[in-house]
Amino acid sequence: MNGSMTAAAVHKQYEEGMRAFQRQIGDGALRLRFGREADVFFRACALGVWQQDGGALTPRHVEYYNAIYTRGNPVPSILYWELSTAVSEYPGFKVPGFFARMRACDKVSGSHLSRRFRELTALMILLFAAVDDCVSQEEADFAQHCAQVLDQLCDGDGLPQDKPPLDAQSFVTRRPAPEPPPQTAPAPAPEAAGAASAAPAQKPQTTTPEPTLEELLGQLDALCGLEKVKRDVKSLINLVKVRRLREEHGLPVPPMSLHLVFLGNPGTGKTTVARLLAQIYRAIGVLSKGQLVEVDRSGLVAGFVGQTAIKTNEAVQKALGGVLFIDEAYALVNADSPNDFGREAIEVLLKNMEDHRDDLIVIVAGYTELMGRFIHANPGLESRFNKYFYFDDYDAGQLLEILRSMCAKNGYVLDSSAEAYAAKTLQELYDNRDENFGNARDVRNLFEKAVARQADRVAKLSQPTREELMAFTEADLREDGAPEPPSSPDTPAGTGA
Repeated sequence: MNGSMTAAAVHKQYEEGMRAFQRQIGDGALRLRFGREADVFFRACALGVWQQDGGALTPRHVEYYNAIYTRGNPVPSILYWELSTAVSEYPGFKVPGFFARMRACDKVSGSHLSRRFRELTALMILLFAAVDDCVSQEEADFAQHCAQVLDQLCDGDGLPQDKPPLDAQSFVTRRPAPEPPPQTAPAPAPEAAGAASAAPAQKPQTTTPEPTLEELLGQLDALCGLEKVKRDVKSLINLVKVRRLREEHGLPVPPMSLHLVFLGNPGTGKTTVARLLAQIYRAIGVLSKGQLVEVDRSGLVAGFVGQTAIKTNEAVQKALGGVLFIDEAYALVNADSPNDFGREAIEVLLKNMEDHRDDLIVIVAGYTELMGRFIHANPGLESRFNKYFYFDDYDAGQLLEILRSMCAKNGYVLDSSAEAYAAKTLQELYDNRDENFGNARDVRNLFEKAVARQADRVAKLSQPTREELMAFTEADLREDGAPEPPSSPDTPAGTGA
């Protein structure tokens, strides 16, 4: 078999993936444990995915298996008959012991190691599946099953004790049972009523009500600037409402696409508006859930043959019932490489937009001058994305208003000198803006640095008052941490030194 990936290439891909993941582990003990135990876990994954082909092994399988090792660990030297036996006796997917430590680190530090390990596992399994240069449906299902097992552990406290992990022979047909609907407890018998009333009352579970359309529009109106975008959103809502009324009266309704293109520079509120729009679509009955799933090229495109379609489909599945928001969508089109996997992601995306046209909205976003290249890369994109929202840069006054809102939301107050300095700084930032201008992102950076400087300053006070804990001074906003020096009393104003 003349395969496109040699054992050396597999080893290179494997080691690079392992090293990149290890660099993200901040806990030294966990990093060492992962380095020692991960190879054993991933070799077991290779056995599982190869079992999906009925155990039909070739010498290339042996080469692949022996290529699965990281630097510092012993290099395996399995023989063909040993590998065949191991594949046939594969016991089923088992979560590695270090995964519980990853979840504990996530809870303590707020990191996302366990989620990233789930993605690493899926990618490695697909790498092993490519031994015959083709990822079969059975192999893809196995990768998805392993990811689902890890997902359950990430989302909850563990697998149910009475439901062991599915083995490799049964996972395709034995899907996890759907969650049973909550059952209402029967009313207590009369003789038990007294005992029940004596027991401590349980606090009823409450769910946060979904925001109404009026509340969502209020949040939209409260955003700084974006006047044209606000008008476009309200016009879109009116269009959907009138279509519904025409349907109710039996009038013809012309076809309409609700997928959108957001054009503008970074920090202009595109993600915020997309999140509100997802909820607005739910409120007016276009979508069933109204969640926002945000991805970029890395969330759709993989590095190996056969993986991009799986990765893109996973993103779509998460977004069903809501909005899939693709930031910097132009990165999916690589003009220098016509065989780039980004084009495969676009084709899979278009198919899903057709298959799920009643419960999926896709919003693509990016720089105005670059998004044209994306839209014209495929005729299907031009027909589905025909509504454009333009997000203008914030001016200096709007940037100052954004800073004030950040302060108010987080319990800070700009004193008079800080307000004057902020207005001057943001005006200079706007006047001198270039391609690196970050709009609200630059304001957030200014705010976060001011929080750190203010904390250093206030920590030196013996008993700071509430007002001192809230106050931002000019020194807190300045990069050098010191206010501008006052003019010398001996130097007349407006003269040189």
